Amino acid sequence: MTKKMIPTVATVLFCALALAFTLFSTPAEAAPKKVRLSYVEWSETVAATNMVKTVIQEKLGMECEIIPMTADKMWASVAAGVVDGMVAAWLPTTHGHFYEDYKDRVEDLGPNLTGTQIGLVVPDITVGRQTASSGQRNESYIKAESIADLKKYADKFHRRIIGIDPEAGIMEKTRQALREYGLYNYELVKGSEISMTAELSNAIRKQKWIVVTGWEPHWMFARWKLKFLDDPKNVFGGEEKIHTIVREGLKEDMPDVYKFLDAFKWNTEELEQLMIWIDEDDGMYPGEKALRYMRFHEEQVNAWLK
Repeated sequence: MTKKMIPTVATVLFCALALAFTLFSTPAEAAPKKVRLSYVEWSETVAATNMVKTVIQEKLGMECEIIPMTADKMWASVAAGVVDGMVAAWLPTTHGHFYEDYKDRVEDLGPNLTGTQIGLVVPDITVGRQTASSGQRNESYIKAESIADLKKYADKFHRRIIGIDPEAGIMEKTRQALREYGLYNYELVKGSEISMTAELSNAIRKQKWIVVTGWEPHWMFARWKLKFLDDPKNVFGGEEKIHTIVREGLKEDMPDVYKFLDAFKWNTEELEQLMIWIDEDDGMYPGEKALRYMRFHEEQVNAWLK
């Protein structure tokens, strides 16, 4: 290269500025829109959110980002328009206090799944043989049938209820249950879904008494025989539904996404199938499992997009 061909500093700066101007002066409308969804890292929410993400990307051809956060931030982010929506609102009980706070700043598209339940859960497993010689089922090694029984069996349960992340709606309801049932000597152990199910697994394996915060659908009900403790004071409410909540203005900004989210509905068995696939330790990501589900249920997915 000759001396004349060596670019001056001014030339280099000019080219850099020209490139920057070209990149950043492109109209915003020309950039493809990205769908952003918030979710909490609970099994059913991971499955549902990855299902929705996969359909948006594979069928609508739009990029979709899913962002994990706590339940309170999940609601707040939709209300603020930071994300476009979520498919994880447990109503009317579990997330009822969040709904009251944000109902005027979000749009409720209604249930995407019905027949859910929350409460306190114990193993329903017998010691040794499941049935007696008479053919009748042997009793569970845990005798408690109701939340009120926790006071009577406090020593057996070591005065502990194994919970999940403290911001979860079920944790708020459990704190209320401790007051309503007079369980003042119990500790509600904070943790995560992973730590809760790990303790449950260990207790079942060693046939120890344990009570956990639980909800259905969840893969643990497919893996172990469990039961909800009766709740005569109805602290945890009756049947719950999981709703789809979106930000204001989504219908105008992204009509195809809005239409799909409004139509997205499935049942407990379908959700649990995907949850079990995701829980399998085979090195595949949740999104890959959702793609597998989509291929096996093409007719159902197409119905969501009509």
